[in-house]
Amino acid sequence: MEYYNYLKSLHLIFVITWFAGLFYIVRLFVYQIEAAQKPSPEKEILQKQYKIMTYRLWYIITWPSAVLASIFAFWMLFFTDLGQAWLKMPWMHVKLGFVFVLYLYHAKCQQIFNQLQNDEVKYTTTFMRLWNEGATIILFAVVFLVVLKNAVNWIYGVIGIFLFSILIMLGFKFYKRIREKK
Repeated sequence: MEYYNYLKSLHLIFVITWFAGLFYIVRLFVYQIEAAQKPSPEKEILQKQYKIMTYRLWYIITWPSAVLASIFAFWMLFFTDLGQAWLKMPWMHVKLGFVFVLYLYHAKCQQIFNQLQNDEVKYTTTFMRLWNEGATIILFAVVFLVVLKNAVNWIYGVIGIFLFSILIMLGFKFYKRIREKK
């Protein structure tokens, strides 16, 4: 039990760096897609630089952080008494469901990364800007669940997430109109 707080600290550090990587990688995807629409030679110069930046972010920060956050989480859950107790609680089941969704989000980002590394632009910058909010919504859900540790109260957090998502969408539309006027 005395090493539990060390595991928790390491888990939190790598969760934070994992999310930082997910937030920034999608922003870089937006820049890559915008660069693909530029005239030569600007297009080639920007694409080359963004490919290097996304590669380094993805494989030096984001993937290692995801793996290490998962290792420390599994260690806490399956090899400590407290983790074993939490696995029996309904809020933890819901949290693990959101973590599964986070893995799916990460996998989709990997797919988009691979496409952009091969100069395949299949998404718009608008889609990417909205996609970038996916990690934010997952983060809100997980934080509310972990802090509240309640199988009922988490619903209020999730309702709040959906309301927050609506506000993000409205804010995005407002921002898009401002950008179009310029």
